[in-house]
Amino acid sequence: MAVSVEEAGAVDDALVDAFDRLTPQLSRSNPPPTSQELDEIVRSDASRLLVARDDTGTIVGSLTLVLFRIPTGIRAWIEDVVVDESARGQGIGEALNQEALRVARQAGARTVDLTSRPSREAANRLYQRLGFKQRETNVYRIELTAEGLGP
Repeated sequence: MAVSVEEAGAVDDALVDAFDRLTPQLSRSNPPPTSQELDEIVRSDASRLLVARDDTGTIVGSLTLVLFRIPTGIRAWIEDVVVDESARGQGIGEALNQEALRVARQAGARTVDLTSRPSREAANRLYQRLGFKQRETNVYRIELTAEGLGP
């Protein structure tokens, strides 16, 4: 399958439909983004929404690259990588990641970080093959409630 990767420049029905299909494959606990939420991502200076299309133009994967400046430089994070189940194993995840690395480098980032669950074995093998190194760090999370910080 031939695949092309591009940055989503606008929200249309095809993009909304793709996220309706792809989001449940990425997360069972979060609903697909609405058209308005996708528009916020596409228009944000801090994010690049990359989509992979097959040779028929169907969106078969996506990746969000987050870029932000902090006092020590420009940081880049790869988030929410998903490839349609029907198209996995065909190099789409690699194409998305390679484009994200190109965009991050062009933006001036010196490093790119990501996290991946250990159970995502194929994804972890891909990241290692691309040159990502596992870091010894602690990742912390706090759930924010409607009432304020913490539980």
